Amino acid sequence: MAFDVYDDYEQGERVQQWLRKNGVSILVGIALGLALIFGWQQWKSHRAGHEQAAAGEYSALQAAAATNKTSESDVRTETLMKEYSDTAWAVFAASERAQRSVMAGQFDKAAGDLDWAQAHAKDDTLKSLVSLRFAQLKYAQGKPQEALTALDSFPGKGFSASTQELRGDVLVKLGRQDDARKAYQAAIAAMGDSAPQRGVVQTKLDDLAVAGKQGA
Repeated sequence: MAFDVYDDYEQGERVQQWLRKNGVSILVGIALGLALIFGWQQWKSHRAGHEQAAAGEYSALQAAAATNKTSESDVRTETLMKEYSDTAWAVFAASERAQRSVMAGQFDKAAGDLDWAQAHAKDDTLKSLVSLRFAQLKYAQGKPQEALTALDSFPGKGFSASTQELRGDVLVKLGRQDDARKAYQAAIAAMGDSAPQRGVVQTKLDDLAVAGKQGA
């Protein structure tokens, strides 16, 4: 029993000595660990709020664009690009304004937005979207060969229906009707049965068939 008591006493003394030597570093380590955990939770909370705010701004942008409020659309796009440049919503906003600029014939403005979007696109989906917009810009500028080159270097497999339809349009411009027909067929195959654009692409395909019969 005496030895047991001594062993317990000696063990306690050794523990206390060890704590005196290492206690400060242990406490510092615990404090740092808690700080990291707290900091990580705070960062996640901030990030979630940041993304939510960007999504709200983008939703308001879409509503403005749908009602042709050009000034408001531009302001909200600029806000997303300046204050939320690290989110996908900013890339979507810049890409969509570029598309509207192409439709308005403002090619330089569209190119500027696409350059910005390309520099901030972080994943394959966003990169594919920007590449599609670049190809649409080249086609609208009357540069079908450059548009085809952009489509040939398309990253990822996203937006297949839109890219194949555009490829068909480009190939028609280049006089490659057989290849255009294959592209339109691929576009239709990539669409759902109820896709709004399905009828448009089918019409383009039918027009090619009529042109082929007339040229035979």
